[in-house]
Amino acid sequence: MGQSSSAEQVSPEQREAESIAASTGALPNLQKAFSVLSDPQTNSIPIHSLQKCFGFSIDGSTNEESVVPKEFPVLMSNLSSSIVDLFFLSEKGGISWVEFLKGYIKCSGRTVSSASLNSLLRLFGMISVKAGLPEKLQVVSDEDDCKISGFLLPVDVQMLLSMCWIMWWDSNKLKASSSLGDSGLPDVTHLVLSAIDSCAEADKKMDLWETSILDMDIQLPVAKIIMWALKTVPSLSDCFGKFVHARLFYVAAHKQEKLDQADLFSHDISAKEMSVGHLFNSGRAWTISLTLRGTLSDEISKVCFPSAAEEVDDYLLYRSSLHGKGLNRFWSNIEGYNAPLLILISAHEANNDARRWIIGALIHQGLENHDTFYGTSGSLYSISPVFHVFTPSGKEKNFVYSHLHGTVKYEAHPKPVGLAFGGSSGNERIFVDEDFAKVIVRHHACDKTYHHGPLYPDQGFLPVEASIMDVEVLGLGGKRARDIQSSYKKREELFTEQRRKVDLKTFGNWEDSPEKMMMDMVSDPNRVRREDR
Repeated sequence: MGQSSSAEQVSPEQREAESIAASTGALPNLQKAFSVLSDPQTNSIPIHSLQKCFGFSIDGSTNEESVVPKEFPVLMSNLSSSIVDLFFLSEKGGISWVEFLKGYIKCSGRTVSSASLNSLLRLFGMISVKAGLPEKLQVVSDEDDCKISGFLLPVDVQMLLSMCWIMWWDSNKLKASSSLGDSGLPDVTHLVLSAIDSCAEADKKMDLWETSILDMDIQLPVAKIIMWALKTVPSLSDCFGKFVHARLFYVAAHKQEKLDQADLFSHDISAKEMSVGHLFNSGRAWTISLTLRGTLSDEISKVCFPSAAEEVDDYLLYRSSLHGKGLNRFWSNIEGYNAPLLILISAHEANNDARRWIIGALIHQGLENHDTFYGTSGSLYSISPVFHVFTPSGKEKNFVYSHLHGTVKYEAHPKPVGLAFGGSSGNERIFVDEDFAKVIVRHHACDKTYHHGPLYPDQGFLPVEASIMDVEVLGLGGKRARDIQSSYKKREELFTEQRRKVDLKTFGNWEDSPEKMMMDMVSDPNRVRREDR
């Protein structure tokens, strides 16, 4: 079980490893997993047994039209052996309890994001060498610092991201209460182009509108890739830690017989990518979830699951192509939803229909009808063709502006009617008109709420008015938030129905009414009246 029979037999090294594992709450399950995987005679885990625990098969095939490199299935076949060789030290053909704990801590223990990214890159480098690919990454310091030098090509970045997706998907599949099918590999082109845009030398940057990742021969320094990942997708390295954690915990809960199910640990890379709406698919959902942590990240991740297709109404609140364009149609679908919202806008510049781009905004609360900016937090996203995230700068709090027509018929200085994010009134960074026909995108110099950066490739300094193709809004509050919104709508419908009904009894007798007295006074104002006593 990984436990000593006597406290005197516990070495300081074992005591320290058990203390660290206990601080994460994983020690009891690790003891069960070690008991399942270990050989009772040697009290150690055979290497092939642990490799089987981390192994899985890649189904489907790649072809000339596929965006997945042909080397990817071969690369993934070396994942399990590389994990064991790199992180779990073995002695005499087996892995002891202490080395098992140390290996888990290296993979899934609490550490800084930069160290986790270095471990992920070391793993990818070893897998690539075992798959027969040229060695591009080198370890330049000891194991504690785990610093990496070298470079990656765009196709390497694509395979690295696809590997992280499969590990992330696998960990969520094991945790799910119901069986989840495969969604295939998502399109991560927008993330690869983001890495190229951020890491490539200025004289080697290419046209990001028309590029083929598989044909690119641009060396991206690994130091810049780490900085890019920490800024853009800080949760990327968690995919590996969650994978190791989920596999070991699954073994602890389901024993050895579950490891013999070949279909459990398989992934079909040729399966169709999941999509919720026209703009929001599993690849974009996963990418946005990597920019966040905690509950909000988990809610966005749920959209990636095929089982979520049965609950699309719990997420998709509004789609302009389905519910109709315009602020009123938009408002009737999102009013009363008091939870975080993700708004996606697809547009293109005039006379340039081929270059369509998608931008987005994440706000951490429901929308309100205000004639001023409001909000507590949020983020802006450049989603397609290149992905970037613009988090709050902390200088201002003009996160969102949503204003319908006011109740006053005449206003000397009416406020603009529409939807906006960042900037200031009349000088918004993103402004959507009330008809949802046009969106104005301004340079980041006008915005002190969100960090700076272009919302689409080749954005200039002048404001750009683009034609809106589609708008989608996803609610990230789960089923409970949608139920509260339904109750709110029913209550509003009841109030509206009550206001339509007229109770004649409230008018009383005409002879005693103030209206009758006023009419009499108007007809003969000089008539002397005596108050009735």
